Amino acid sequence: MEAFRSEPVPHAVPVVGMIGAGQLARMTHQAAIALGQSLRVLAAAPADPAALVCADVHLGTDLPAMRAFSRGCSAVTFDHEGVPQEHLRALVADGVPVHPGPEALLHAQDKLVMRRRLVELGVAVPQFAPVREPADVERFVADHGPAVLKAVRGGYDGRGVWMQPASVAELLASGTPLMVEQLVPLRRELTALVARSPFGQAAAWPVVETVQADGQCVQVLAPAPGLDDEVAAGAQHLALRIAVELGVTGLLAVELFERPDGRLVVNELAMRPHNSGHWTIEGSRTSQFEQHLRAVLDYPLGATTPTAPAVVMANVLGAAAPPNMELDERVHHLFARFPDVRVHLYGKVERPARKVGHVTVLGADMATVRERAVLAAEWLSTAVWSDGWSVHAPRGAGADAGAREVARA
Repeated sequence: MEAFRSEPVPHAVPVVGMIGAGQLARMTHQAAIALGQSLRVLAAAPADPAALVCADVHLGTDLPAMRAFSRGCSAVTFDHEGVPQEHLRALVADGVPVHPGPEALLHAQDKLVMRRRLVELGVAVPQFAPVREPADVERFVADHGPAVLKAVRGGYDGRGVWMQPASVAELLASGTPLMVEQLVPLRRELTALVARSPFGQAAAWPVVETVQADGQCVQVLAPAPGLDDEVAAGAQHLALRIAVELGVTGLLAVELFERPDGRLVVNELAMRPHNSGHWTIEGSRTSQFEQHLRAVLDYPLGATTPTAPAVVMANVLGAAAPPNMELDERVHHLFARFPDVRVHLYGKVERPARKVGHVTVLGADMATVRERAVLAAEWLSTAVWSDGWSVHAPRGAGADAGAREVARA
């Protein structure tokens, strides 16, 4: 379909098109503005987060829509991995510069393809096997012990992962391609985020710790506290090597398990801006979103030096029950308490556990910074200060009094 907005003002800078118009595209658009660009997005619906703010919006998800959207783009990239391979290969055949290319992106789309390729490269991954029948799972558990079942395609944020599946047969009957994977004992989860340009220039940010709850990332700690310098450097080098070997252009996030013995095991790959990199907007000299634009346009890459010793990003998730207070009023109260907390809201309807925004806090001490970030994110999610604080409470009032004031606000 053609763009549903008026034609953007012509300009001399190259046009980057992003397939998908979620919050990643929305934040990429913000970075594009500083470079004199208005990101072109291909949205599934007019209410998608990026479609609400971008000037150059096309609608559609099929190949004709992608072809129309791609005309005039200097580079086409993605804010999700759900683009069919046949569509991407058709764009490449049309001469569209697609970053990352279909051959690379396949490793972020298909977990079996990714696992097999990493094994070929000698990269540590959990033991795994495809599942074609329930007996495959039984045999795998007998050989390797506790295991987790995963959808080969499409899983994210804890979806498509089953620790104790009720029925493998039912999942297979539904058409879900499955694999089984050894349950890795782990100390924590880490992410190594890197960028690579078509020219071959590469850059890496500090390795971060990602804190999970119910299979979903809730906090990112940058840099990962207590991570040995050699281990951190090894993780960065591993991510850069994977980017080169797979031919990735743009961003690559390598999600890692850190075992209790300190060994690192690759869990997942993502080839786009990533939730673990949101901290870079305020916490790095170059954000992941600007870096992704630089990379796909083959610009020289930016510095990745942190802007503070400790940075924490906390996701704002939709509450289990809708708060009585509107989100705008919650932001008002948040700024009254923490005027230095940076807030990013995505323009999404609040639903339980849905990522509707994030907050970022910078400082010198990780424990203090993390406490503030967690309090801020919880408040924006629930309209409740978990420590009982209230802007209306008299100075020195107890937590109970503060909680009563919040309830009346």
